[in-house]
Amino acid sequence: MSDFEKDLVYSESIKAGKRIYYFDVKKTRTGELYLSVTESKKVGDAVNDNSRASYEKHKLFLYREDYDKFTTAMLKALQFAKENDHTPRFKRHRPEGAEGNSADNGVEAKEAPLNVDLDF
Repeated sequence: MSDFEKDLVYSESIKAGKRIYYFDVKKTRTGELYLSVTESKKVGDAVNDNSRASYEKHKLFLYREDYDKFTTAMLKALQFAKENDHTPRFKRHRPEGAEGNSADNGVEAKEAPLNVDLDF
C-alpha cells in the first residue's frame, strides 16, 4: 500500500470534458483531516502508441480551520456568477416536425456551463 493510499480517507471525482476534478479527504501525520482538490487537464493528444497524452495538474489543500470561510466565499462567488452571467446561451434548431411546443419556434435553449477557476 502506498503512502497516498494510507493517507486517503475518502475520494470523489467529477469528469468534465478534458478535465477531471478529484475531491480527496486525506489525513495528516497527526490524524487531522483536510481536503485536497485536484484539477487534472489533458493537454495534447497521443499521436500513436509510442506517445502518451500529458496531464496538467493543479492542487488546492484546504484545512479544517478554513472550511467555513472557504465555503461561504465560494458559494457567494458562485451565486454572483449565476446571477450576472450574460453569456449567450447555446441554441439548437429542432428539425421540422420534431416534438416541442410551438412557443419556442423550434429553438431549444441550453444553459452555458458555469466555469469555476480557483486561483491561490
